[in-house]
Amino acid sequence: MEMIGLFTILVPFVGAILTLLVPRQSAKWVCQLFAAIATLGTWALAYKFFAEGGASETISLLSIDHIQLFGLVVDKVSTLIAVVVVGLGLIVAIYSLGYMSKGNKEHPQEGEPRYYAFLLIFIGAMAGLVLSSTILGQLLFFEITGACSWSLISYYQTPVAYKSALKALIVTHIASLGLFLAAALLFVNTGTFELTAIASLSPAVKTMVMFGIMFAAWGKSAQLPMQMWLPDAMNAPTPVSAYLHAASMVKVGVYIFARAILSGGQIPEIVGIVGVIGAIITMFYGFVMYLPQKDMKRLLAYSTIAQLAYIFLALSFAALGSNLALESGVTYIFNHAFAKSLLFLVAGSLSYACGTRMLPKLTGIMKGSPLLGVGFCVAVMAIAGVPPFNGFFSKFPLIEAGFQLSAQHSWLTPIIVLALIESVATFGWLLYWFGKSVVGEPSEAVKEMSPLPGSMKFTLIVLIAMSVLSSVIASAWIH
Repeated sequence: MEMIGLFTILVPFVGAILTLLVPRQSAKWVCQLFAAIATLGTWALAYKFFAEGGASETISLLSIDHIQLFGLVVDKVSTLIAVVVVGLGLIVAIYSLGYMSKGNKEHPQEGEPRYYAFLLIFIGAMAGLVLSSTILGQLLFFEITGACSWSLISYYQTPVAYKSALKALIVTHIASLGLFLAAALLFVNTGTFELTAIASLSPAVKTMVMFGIMFAAWGKSAQLPMQMWLPDAMNAPTPVSAYLHAASMVKVGVYIFARAILSGGQIPEIVGIVGVIGAIITMFYGFVMYLPQKDMKRLLAYSTIAQLAYIFLALSFAALGSNLALESGVTYIFNHAFAKSLLFLVAGSLSYACGTRMLPKLTGIMKGSPLLGVGFCVAVMAIAGVPPFNGFFSKFPLIEAGFQLSAQHSWLTPIIVLALIESVATFGWLLYWFGKSVVGEPSEAVKEMSPLPGSMKFTLIVLIAMSVLSSVIASAWIH
């Protein structure tokens, strides 16, 4: 497993170097190849893990004087999340074959080698962060994802894109100070950087370490008060928005928080309380902010902020002692990645084919492109948590866990009721836009829409299927 894990992390970095060395037209194919190899690596790692009995294993990679600096953690959570973040990297790379082309009505240009190189580096950094067993390893890959994000958000090299990229870099780098603090406290008190050492800390130090990790998580996952970078990051190419800002980069925050809870043993109650309060405030902020949006990508950005708040709510319930909430949070990361990526790629397909992603200009999508109409419908239902789509199987156990915890913490009951109200309101608002945009007579932009390339159609079909099936995979995996 050590060799497979290392291989999976390093292969995308090697591919990124090659994309810059090969002829320009070959760069996109090199990206496909190495993204596919990395994806196979995650599946091979998962197969090996379950073949050997499914017992959690920590593998040391680099130690100095018995101090473990870098290592791998291979368990049900890390293998599940590695499969989705690397696999969706491949999906986005395939989608980019069609999107990053002269046929794109909104941005008619071929993808530069640097686009594919940074996409591969991001895939490798995500694999490294998810599989890292030390807080030092998490910190290294945390910063690499920030640098890649800066490059990809500013890809179109407009003044607005540069400003948005710089904002994302600064905010997420400020957030990383929380991880620096947590790493320093952990090392000073235990003499190691291993995440499992969090469990041996005194309650006071453990609280400080957990708050440091939570601060970093809030910044990376665009939670209040560090949410301001995500809507502006929508200046990136849409495949980048789908991958970084729906499937992977914004999931870094919730993942490192989940990993800290998994490793920390008995979590101080104050961590869960602060997490719950932050999540419910962010949830309603995201909802209120996406109500006036007409740009489909900005609406999805605020929707992502609200959905990530649900994951933080689940993990905060887990910090208060609910195993069901922890399972819900982990499966929420997995399921939401597919549904929100689908909705982003539907938005990208509309801008590709129609030249706009402004919702008032897009009506009658179902008649113009049945595939995009179905994709829009499935993604909306999944994100709103309507059965049988995957979002329901993440949201229902979260609500159940909240009501179970409210027997011991009565103040949680109104929190759960508020979350339910937000969920119903989200469904109503997304249904409103579905009625205005998908059904009815086609608008001028939709009447004149160009056909989608095969690579884009393929990825949409895969994500539609996964928005139904991913909950089954996650449930079987975790249990």
